[in-house]
Amino acid sequence: MGKNYPSKLTKDIHRLFDPLLQRHSKWQAFSDFLIMTACAISNSVDIKNYEMREKQYMDVVKKYTSQELDLFAQILAELINVMGQCVQDGNLKDILGVLFHELKLHNERKGQFFTPQEISDMIAIMTMGDITPEVEQHGFFAVAEPSCGSGDMMISAANATQRAGYNYCTQMVVDCTDIDISCVHMCYIQLSYYGIPAVVRHGNTLLLEVWSSWYTTIFMAEGWCWKYRRSSLLSEVV
Repeated sequence: MGKNYPSKLTKDIHRLFDPLLQRHSKWQAFSDFLIMTACAISNSVDIKNYEMREKQYMDVVKKYTSQELDLFAQILAELINVMGQCVQDGNLKDILGVLFHELKLHNERKGQFFTPQEISDMIAIMTMGDITPEVEQHGFFAVAEPSCGSGDMMISAANATQRAGYNYCTQMVVDCTDIDISCVHMCYIQLSYYGIPAVVRHGNTLLLEVWSSWYTTIFMAEGWCWKYRRSSLLSEVV
């Protein structure tokens, strides 16, 4: 990242992470933060998976002191604050993807390079085209991503939707998958806090395998599972 590391968006999150690294590796602290946050969000809306994810959450909690858990709470508060500022600015950003790379947690040997936000924004505009016909026919349009990473393309799709004069919270629905569970967690957390209706799957798109599904709060609260099923865009979401 050179002289731009850490970025203005993530500098306070870095500061809060540093004390955790005295007893835990960067990867352990980061992935455990993702697990706890994703499970907490899911358990607010997904009764079916509640017990399993509550156990997963508590298994992670046991690794940390009360002071360390307080740091995780502060990290989440700062993340929500930064994302809230992005919403106010009308330009959503992939904050966790940036943090992931700044902490040097990407796996270069597996080709795990996340697309820069500016490129994702350009791709979204070029590939989505005119969404008006879909919105007029169905009341919304659907976006699918077979390898979602931290969710940067879905975030860019939301930006493009907003710039086209539509509301991504009510007129866009997302269906995405990744084989890496940490990517699933990052994508799920960000789409949830940005208010994007989405199902994020942990699975292998090429083999048509799905191991778990994560539904954003707005997806469940606004009944998107039924809206999506009734449309002809895809036969089933859940």
